[in-house]
Amino acid sequence: MILDVRPTPYLRGAVRSPSSKSYSIRSVIVAACGGRSILQNVSSCDDVRRALDAAKALGARVIISADGRTITIQADFNFTKDLLKCSVGESGTVLRFLLPLLALRPGPSMVLGQGTLRSRPNKFLTETLRRMGRDVRGKGLKETIPIRINKGFLRSGNISIDGSLSSQFISALLIACPFLQKDTTLKVTGKTAVSKTYVDMTLAILKKAGIKIDKASSARFVIKGEQKYSGLGQFTVPSDYGLAAFLLAAGILSRSQLTLQGFFCDELVQADGQIMAFLKRMGARIIKTKTSLKVKGPHLLSGGVFSLRDCPDLVPIMAVLALFAKGRTKLCHIAHARAKESDRISDLRSELLKIGACIREEKDSLTIYPQAFYRQDVILDPRQDHRLAMAFSVLGLKIGTQVKDIECVRKSYPDFISDLQEIGAKLKKR
Repeated sequence: MILDVRPTPYLRGAVRSPSSKSYSIRSVIVAACGGRSILQNVSSCDDVRRALDAAKALGARVIISADGRTITIQADFNFTKDLLKCSVGESGTVLRFLLPLLALRPGPSMVLGQGTLRSRPNKFLTETLRRMGRDVRGKGLKETIPIRINKGFLRSGNISIDGSLSSQFISALLIACPFLQKDTTLKVTGKTAVSKTYVDMTLAILKKAGIKIDKASSARFVIKGEQKYSGLGQFTVPSDYGLAAFLLAAGILSRSQLTLQGFFCDELVQADGQIMAFLKRMGARIIKTKTSLKVKGPHLLSGGVFSLRDCPDLVPIMAVLALFAKGRTKLCHIAHARAKESDRISDLRSELLKIGACIREEKDSLTIYPQAFYRQDVILDPRQDHRLAMAFSVLGLKIGTQVKDIECVRKSYPDFISDLQEIGAKLKKR
């Protein structure tokens, strides 16, 4: 399906900001590890649906309210129940969180997936699980799906994992290791650990479930063995700053008066919460309360140098904003963005070159030089990457674009198109 996005001179209205995908997945998986949890404001995106499927596969009882916003999970993690196959769709987070939990069980298992997940690497995690005593193997050198869990059993002790590619590997072990009989010391290796804030998000959810982990440093964690998950009780998932960024950007680039309603709880840290500081540095003015974000545009933006080491999901929308900023913008420390649903450096640059953008690509950065004019009505291919698709749609509101495979936005933001229409965007699907 192609989304035809027309230049829209004025955006106005109020919509509900989507719930955090990251916190939704973490709360569902942790809830499936034991106890009773009542989760409110849970995202309805495809990845969270896959997390719920995984929770059921792990033996949890899942009850979803009629409106889908409240989910009750009752769980008693069963190490003896066999789970021969489990599909995680295209969710890399669910895949990686699930692998160590399945490795705790004595029987063999296989994890399946599809789409962009076929190219996403898991080698650092599978290698670590093998060193811990369980024969876990994926396909090819990157150890992609399908991944098979064979003989052996997980052992505690001193373990290490390379954190230079994804923080999800670290979070996955933090969730599973409390089940082991003895204490585990987890050391994060690699030149530079990335997306550290996502690890803090995992630790926050584990703490709410009664799990004790000593964070000696950002690269060393001591995890007590034989812990019992108590459940999350009543937990409200916060709104997602990274997804709100697309509508905020639309308001910043257009003549607008927008309100994003939601639950913006700063007590629960979000990696993508850095978008607020980035926008302020660029010259945008956002009025924030605990229940809303308000923007009145357009704003004159300035470029600059921005490190996205801990928030690589912001690369696509920051690149689009940079196209219309004064002066060059450099997005740096983003090499790990290449291992997302797409190569969010090369693929993003290739598509933006079609409109006449001037972008210099390096291994770890993108530098964007704004141009006076951009080509209109170009067909842009997001490579099945939901964040590229949404960023290209926001671009279309400014210059007019056609976005292929727009349905991929269901992965994180199923209401994206309807929310754009609600605030006056000129769109047509074909």
